[in-house]
Amino acid sequence: MDFLRPASWEEALAAKAEHPTAVPIAGGTDVMVEINFDHRRPEYLLDLNRIGELSEWEAGEKSVRLGASVPYTGIMEHLRRELPGLALASHTVASPQIRNRGGVGGNLGTASPAGDAHPALLAAGAEVEAESVRGSRLIPIDDFYTGVKRNALAPDELIRAVHIKKADGPQQYSKVGTRNAMVIAVCAFGLALHPETRTVRTGIGSAAPTPVRARTAEEFLNAALDEGGFWDNGKIITPSVAKQFAALCSGACNPIDDVRGTASYRRHAVAVMARRTLTWTWESYRGTAARTEGVA
Repeated sequence: MDFLRPASWEEALAAKAEHPTAVPIAGGTDVMVEINFDHRRPEYLLDLNRIGELSEWEAGEKSVRLGASVPYTGIMEHLRRELPGLALASHTVASPQIRNRGGVGGNLGTASPAGDAHPALLAAGAEVEAESVRGSRLIPIDDFYTGVKRNALAPDELIRAVHIKKADGPQQYSKVGTRNAMVIAVCAFGLALHPETRTVRTGIGSAAPTPVRARTAEEFLNAALDEGGFWDNGKIITPSVAKQFAALCSGACNPIDDVRGTASYRRHAVAVMARRTLTWTWESYRGTAARTEGVA
């Protein structure tokens, strides 16, 4: 196994172009586990740790550009207001040591359906900035996951950053695991309210071959909120609407039985998480709307 250690982003792109099979390593929290257990033996490792810009983030007027190697700890400490769903997801990642090393870029590169960041990125409507010596492009998060541990990156591309719209409404994240820490998700669920567009987006992890959105559930809830005037009147969402939303989220799953949980349990758990996160986010929205009206 050869170790490539570029000193700049340009050198990294050139190395990836010359060795398309090279496996990028930054935090190493996924790659090193696979290598240590001999599940993977790449010909080349491409070390990105000398490229400082990958660990930087920038908050613009509408969105955050998050470097691929920004650690989860940094998201938790500095971007809780701008990216609340991703910050909540970051809290559930493994241990403090891994949160200090691992980043969203690694989650995306591995593209495991159980990756903790994926539901929050789907709910927020993120875009992945991919680059090669041929140029750069933005890949919508909905198009990024192509199969089990497969993504839309070309062989010569690297993830440079993730672009995520700043939250314009409440966001939530929920995860079920076999214990409270250092655990791979049995299933996970992300929900984001977008009051500016009066829409809701979801993200489901570890309950299908890829991270997925519950699109039918979103369409149902968007219609129910609009028809009932909920965005304006701030009323409590009726139990029947919440129950139907939860059932549709469960129906969006295509899980398997494995050592962490059965398919039927995953479907049930996703329904429970969907109902609960909807309740939490809507209560938060109602509270914010009430305070705004009080000030007005």
